[in-house]
Amino acid sequence: MEAQYLQLSIESKVATVTINRPDKGNSLAPQVLEEVEAMFTDLSQRPDVHVVVFTGGERYFSAGFDLTYIRTLQKVNNENYTAMFHRAYRSVLFCEQPVICAVGGPAIAGGFDLTMMCDIRYASERARFGQREIVLSLNPTMDPLWRIIGLSNAMESALTGRIWDAQEALRMGYVSRIFPEGELLKEVGAIAREMATYDRGCLKETKQLTHLLLNSSLDQAMRQQEWLFRSYIGSDDNHRRIDELQTKLASMRRNKQ
Repeated sequence: MEAQYLQLSIESKVATVTINRPDKGNSLAPQVLEEVEAMFTDLSQRPDVHVVVFTGGERYFSAGFDLTYIRTLQKVNNENYTAMFHRAYRSVLFCEQPVICAVGGPAIAGGFDLTMMCDIRYASERARFGQREIVLSLNPTMDPLWRIIGLSNAMESALTGRIWDAQEALRMGYVSRIFPEGELLKEVGAIAREMATYDRGCLKETKQLTHLLLNSSLDQAMRQQEWLFRSYIGSDDNHRRIDELQTKLASMRRNKQ
């Protein structure tokens, strides 16, 4: 499927996916959602991609659902559309590689939900976030939001429909860092390229472990973490990276003398 509304670039084992529908605020028309599902499903299987960056550019992320299209739906014919956007959500959430969301501007309703499906979120100073579904008599997506910002904050977001700025998103723990306007993609690209130097399998399984732990007892979580740690410690790649780190530290010590 040739993408019309998504742009893809791959460099240094980082795939950057950019929503490109600027005349509509990157709103999520059915074709946009189909392209998201297709692209993330494909990227998940690519061994040359270690990290994915998902963005709408420096101006905005996504204004949300295409309301003109939704206005044409009836309750008797909404199943295909709702299934479509949930497949798109799941393709991001369960993508094998870590997905970093770079939010350059408003991420509202369905656009907000897409940011929620990513593993790490970074924001520009001009980013805005909001679940506006309740205003339109739609039920907002609560999971995984409550796992990210806590149940109380998630309930407040869902039931009031209010917009939060980047600083509030940072205080709630929804975004990890804020970058100056115009600097977001450069800074996130540098973080992604550093992450992409790490072992792809280890990145993948660390992400999967996080999902497993959320639904495990403390005992199960401890056993799962022990098993996964054992599957990597002592490997050839583990030894190589230790040697590289020790060489680097030795060089730093010599330079200080």
